[in-house]
Amino acid sequence: VQLVESGGGLVQAGGFLRLSCAASGSVFSIKGMVWYRQAPGKQQRELVASISTDGSTTYADSVRGRFTISRENPKNMVYLQMNSLKTEDTARYYCFANLGFSGVWGQGTLVTVSS
Repeated sequence: VQLVESGGGLVQAGGFLRLSCAASGSVFSIKGMVWYRQAPGKQQRELVASISTDGSTTYADSVRGRFTISRENPKNMVYLQMNSLKTEDTARYYCFANLGFSGVWGQGTLVTVSS
């Protein structure tokens, strides 16, 4: 499985962005998809949102009500719609494919929210 993220950029606080994650390869082995983010200067990646094969979703408390994760199965795409962005949302956002026994990361896409 290979993942490629896109859609990051610079946006003002209160604005919106939509991130995309394109999966290719053995996509039938994907159990679920997750968006993580890593803020500047922080070592750990934070789980932002996840979506399972049955469509159930989870969100971090910090983004619930502002972000929406969705998927488009025929195109092997996963999206993260981010509304009402805050400066603290600035981070590199990574797509992660849960394969059950392992996982695959994308290269990330940078989101910068200015005040």
